[in-house]
Formats: sequence, C-alpha cells, structure tokens
Amino acid sequence: MLRELHISNLAVIEDARIDFTAGLNAFTGQTGAGKSLILGAFEILLGLKSARNIIRPGAKEARISGLFELQNPSTLQRVSELADQSLEPGDQILITRKFLPSGRASVALNGLPITAAMLKNISQHLVDIHGQHDHQFLLKPSNQLHILDNFAGSSNLRLEYTDIYHRLRDLRSQKAELLTSQSLRTQQLDLYEFQADEIDDVDPQIGEFPELQARFKQLANLSKIRDRVQSIQSALYESDAAIVSRLEAMTHVLRDLVELDEGLQPVEEHVRTAALTLQEASFELSRHLSHLDADPQEHAQVEDRLNVLNRLIQKYADPSFTLTEDPTEGVINFRIQIGQQIEELRLQDDDLSQMDDQIASLSNTLLDLGKQLTAKRAAAADELFPLVESQLKDLGMSEAKLRIQIDSADENDLVAFAPIGLDAIEFLVQTNPGQEFRPLRKIASGGELSRIMLAIKSILASADRISVLVFDEIDANIGGRLGSVIGEKLRALAHGITPQSKIKSKAKTSKNIETSEGGSHQVICITHLPQIAAFADQHLHIEKTVTGTGKHKKTATTVATLTGKTRVNELAEMISGKDITPTTRKQARELLASASD
Repeated sequence: MLRELHISNLAVIEDARIDFTAGLNAFTGQTGAGKSLILGAFEILLGLKSARNIIRPGAKEARISGLFELQNPSTLQRVSELADQSLEPGDQILITRKFLPSGRASVALNGLPITAAMLKNISQHLVDIHGQHDHQFLLKPSNQLHILDNFAGSSNLRLEYTDIYHRLRDLRSQKAELLTSQSLRTQQLDLYEFQADEIDDVDPQIGEFPELQARFKQLANLSKIRDRVQSIQSALYESDAAIVSRLEAMTHVLRDLVELDEGLQPVEEHVRTAALTLQEASFELSRHLSHLDADPQEHAQVEDRLNVLNRLIQKYADPSFTLTEDPTEGVINFRIQIGQQIEELRLQDDDLSQMDDQIASLSNTLLDLGKQLTAKRAAAADELFPLVESQLKDLGMSEAKLRIQIDSADENDLVAFAPIGLDAIEFLVQTNPGQEFRPLRKIASGGELSRIMLAIKSILASADRISVLVFDEIDANIGGRLGSVIGEKLRALAHGITPQSKIKSKAKTSKNIETSEGGSHQVICITHLPQIAAFADQHLHIEKTVTGTGKHKKTATTVATLTGKTRVNELAEMISGKDITPTTRKQARELLASASD
C-alpha cells in the first residue's frame, strides 16, 4: 500500500505531505483547487507522465516522494528483480524523483539510483491508475491474459507451459544452427574423411622416413661405394704391398729387436695392434661388399615410398615438423586431429536426429498444455463477463456488454505459439446497443472507462496482484443515486468484498482464484460527489489559497484530512454549495450514517 506522498515545489504546491490509510481514500475540493495536480504528481512519481515546466517559480528543485509497503511475496520478488535490490516482506519502498530548473532529473529507490525505464516497469506492479489515460495495467491485452488466468486458477499451468515453450524454442534454435551449418559441415566432413583416407592408405610409421632416406642415399651411390670399398680393402689386405702384410712383417722385426732392446716393447705392441685392427677392418669391408648386391627394383621402391611420404609431409605436417629428423610425426599428429574432428561432426549429425525426437515430444506436450489453458480461459471468460455486466448495471451502464475475445493459434502452426499459450485475448466492450464491441483500451470516455474498470475490478479484486488502485473521474456525468452505488463498490473493493464472496452459489467457481494481497486493495479516489466521499475510510480535502497582494500574490495548494465536523461541513458544501444550512449538514450526516451501515 501507499503510506505517504510528499510533494514539494511542484507548480502551486509548495509543500504537501499526505498520509494514506488502508481502505478507501477520497479526495475532494472545489474545481481548480488542484485535485488533478495531486494525481499528476502521483503519475510523475511513477514515471507515467512527463514532468516539463513543473517547478514552482523561484524554487531550486521540485521533489516528489512516495513511500510504499508491500506484503505480497510474488510482487515483492518482481519489484526486487526490477530494482536490482534485495527486499523482504514488510520492507518499505521509498521512490524519490527530483527535478531541476535546468531540465535535469533523477529517480531513486530506497536511496539508490534507478533508470526511468526501471521506474516505469516497477510502477506497473505497485499502482493501477484508472482515468483518461491508456497506460493502465488492466488495459493491456497481455495483462488481461494474466488477470484471466488468475481468475481461472491456471497461472501455474501457464508457468509450466512457458517453461516448455522456452525449452522448445532453445532446441529449435540449436537445430536451426545445425541445419544452417549442415552443408558446410558435410563439406568439412568429406574433406576430413578424404584426408584421413589418404594418410591411412600410406600408413606412415614413426622412424620410417630417416631410414628410407639413408637407404635411398646408399642405393643411389652403390657403384661408387663398391669401387671405393674394394680399392680400400685391396690396399689393406689383398694387394702385393698390402698394408696389413707390411705391418705384420714389421711386427716380426720389432719382436726380434725387443730381445736386444726392451725399450722398443711399446712400439712393437702399437704396430702389432695396428696390424690386427686393420686386418679386422679389411674383413668388415669384405663382409660389407658382400651385402652391396641389392635387388634392382629396391631403388625404385624406396624412391617411390619417399616421394609418397614427402607429399604427405608437405600437405599435412606442421612447418615446425619439417625441420625435425622425422617429419612424418607431423603427418601422424594431423591424422589424430582430424580423426577427432570427424567424430565430432558425426556426433552433430546424431544430435540433429535426437533433437528431432525431443522437439516432437516437447511440441506434443506444449500443444496439450496449450489446449488445457485455452479450455480453462474459455470457461473463465464465460463465467466472468456476465458477472461484470451485472456490476455495470449497478453502475448506470445497464446496456453495456462485455465480451472476452480469445484468438487461438492454429495447432499445426507451432511458430505462431506464444510464451503464454496458444491464445491472444482482448476485453471487448459495447457501451450502448447498436454499437460495435470495441477493445477496452479504446474506450474514449474517461467516466465510462473508470466505471468499467470498477466493475471489472469488483469481480477480479481477488485475482489482481496490484494492491493500490487509483480512480479518477469515476463520477463523471452521473447522479447522486449512482454515486452511492459507486461509493459502496469502491469501499467493498478496498476491503476485499467481492460479488463472489456475497453469492454462495459462486463460491465454488471462484475458489481457485489466486489472491495477491488477501483480496483487499488500497483505493484512492478523486470525486465531486458527496455520496462517494461519504464511503471513504479517509477523507482528504484539497484547497487552493491566494496570499499577498499585487505582484506579491502567491497561490498555494494544501491537503488536509477531514474528520468530525469538518468532514460534515465539506460533504454539506458538496451537496448545496457554499451556502451550508442545517438541512445540508443533516443530509451529510445521513450520508455518513448510511455509508457506515
């Protein structure tokens, strides 16, 4: 509820602090006293109205503050999310707006700055203003749908539907991405598989390349190697002046000399060792020569294998591997990488197939939930509009008719489904016979609109999650008798007394209505009729005064709470004008007595 409204330096209001109570709060005052300014200040506070040229002349700033208190957990949670603040049930919410002559403005919630967009979203959960404007919460078709769902007791079903809808939407989005890239993915998979097959056909092995290089070099120089080895082997061992034979002869001579001179013993050992070493080298060369006779086709085979490996290295090996001793490692690493890519691409195709199954299952579930929602909404609409029409008769609109138009999407057109169900709804009203039914949001008359709002609110009070309701011009073009009816309904609305609670036969049909604030509302009403003001739990009087003379004249608007005699006098003045008589005072007391019954 709204606890307090504080206005300073706003147009003709220098400083006004208004304390509100629970129940029905009624503002009265002479025409031009500033009732519309109070309402305008309230709308400015909530971001529902622009605030140009509103600063009181000579003031440094204008300020509007509103102190709210919320008890409903769901509303509190939503406001907490929108304000990005942590709020607990019972916490007070202080909204403050400041305006400077330069045109700059600021808005804060509990002392922390918020944006104008945040304020406007938050205000839709705090206050519902019914007047000559199109921004009321109840006038929006999307909000009408929420109201109807609350009346039908299907809000939880709608939440379940919304959850499935979002899951289905995400799956479709993922599938669309896969389908969009499917052609590219197929091309990529074909390329990877071709590359993998090319490498697998060659089957390169680690260590193979350097061995083949060495063998190719040997085979390419086989004749030269054979000639040179034979020449060396002959010089060492087979020719007439073979080195090994000469060293052996030297060894015999040195052995004889060692008997004559022991100092030659080391020399003899060195020569003998050299002869043995060279003899062994000669034998190794002979054995090597015996293996130099190769298959004539081997050279071509080795060359072909090296050419195949070199092609793979050039195509697939990372450049850093080409400088290593075995660059085929780069080819093998590339093969491992594309193998992983092939598996991933094939899995994506499997995912696409699984997505189709999941989408089909979720679509069936969504359609089933949507049909359940549609059925509940249709049943609730059939129950709701006769009740509202009955209220309209009491409010002087006996010929008015209400219809709830439900347009459902084609169940075969899943794209047309919305997050809140298969349906789009609109409250349609026919104010006079012969006229067409028109959307509630397009009703031109402020008085008619306010009375229609009151009728709907009287029925939907338990289902409406907004606890502060403001009615402006609800008494336009109506008489005193109807004013008493409206006053009674406003008080009933403020105290949570709905037509359903009075009619036992309707109790069963209404038992599923989801309440927000225990069914009660704080109602703020601006009225010209004493019959309405008499029903108020708090009567607030707005008065404009002029002080000073000449150039020093100042106009100020003040707000006072009326009780006792002052309230009786105000009601009497509303009945007969400024000439209050004992008779009008008696009539005023009778209005108060009648309203309190």
